[in-house]
Amino acid sequence: MAHEENLSIGLFIDGGYYAKIDEGLARNNGGKVNLKQLMQFIPELISTQFGIDKKLLYITEAHYYRGRFRAKEADDRNLLLEERKFEDSLIENDIICHYKHLRENPHGGIIEKGIDTWFALDTYELTLYRNFDYVVLISGDADHEMLAKKLKALKTHVILLTWDPANTGSTSRFLSEEVCTHIDIQRLAGKDSGLIGRLTVRA
Repeated sequence: MAHEENLSIGLFIDGGYYAKIDEGLARNNGGKVNLKQLMQFIPELISTQFGIDKKLLYITEAHYYRGRFRAKEADDRNLLLEERKFEDSLIENDIICHYKHLRENPHGGIIEKGIDTWFALDTYELTLYRNFDYVVLISGDADHEMLAKKLKALKTHVILLTWDPANTGSTSRFLSEEVCTHIDIQRLAGKDSGLIGRLTVRA
């Protein structure tokens, strides 16, 4: 299919899912996601999948959502420096960060409250007003199934981009079946031996 006009891509990253990718890569080969390369790879992937000139495809907005500890708690857990270094990479790649504070559960553990809802509301609202041609979701959460359905009602092509290097089964089947296109990086890597090396960097 020939296109002559520029096409916009909205990228929305579920930070909890992204962290699972990094954890899986760290277990496999001591690596982590090369965010810069990932951002370059997404337009290339859409170009290849749909036969569109890569020069016409642009990520016009990218957003990242995650719960995080308050500064004192992060410092106590020796997480502050790593968090700041990761934020630096988000900023360097023009990805807008959205954070909510984590809360401690009175019965033990940590609560990440409201992030999925915020992710879904923002993604829908921005797609409505920005009129993205493609929305790429990096997520595996079943809660985003209805988001995908609503985005399709806006006549937006919804792409689910997943990566499960540790083979944890962290992608919801319901979400996968609801999107227009599901692309799994681990599966692509089976056909392209250099792909994982390109998309990762040593931690």
